[in-house]
Amino acid sequence: MSESLGFLLADSARLLRREFDARVRPMGITRPQWRVLTILKRREGINQGELAERLEVEAITVGRMVDRLQDAGFVERHADPQDRRAWRLFLTPRSHAIIKELLPISDRMIEDTLEGFTAEERAAFVGYLERVCANLSRRVEQEAVNG
Repeated sequence: MSESLGFLLADSARLLRREFDARVRPMGITRPQWRVLTILKRREGINQGELAERLEVEAITVGRMVDRLQDAGFVERHADPQDRRAWRLFLTPRSHAIIKELLPISDRMIEDTLEGFTAEERAAFVGYLERVCANLSRRVEQEAVNG
């Protein structure tokens, strides 16, 4: 069972990514860019290092992503007043507009994904996934502490 559960979770995530990419491709934004924008929407003003941590990628990768988003007019870099080497990241009016366009697409995709689930089943499913994430996060944190 544990092997098939892992495969089901991985396949579900892969299919969700593929479906999202297909739905937003006409808008000229990529899923990784969407992730950056949603993180900045929640934590506007974080620096590139914090963003790299949240995305679980190298700082150089985030730098390139932010370069492209800045060139497209979605993100602004502001000097960090406490650290001359760091940049704080902020959304632009253009990014707020595309977020408003993308949210209903994302919501529709989730509705399509959970088609046929009752409200109770949806709530239970989300609860189970939250517990899985909490269990895995706790183990990762314990490993980090224990070295």
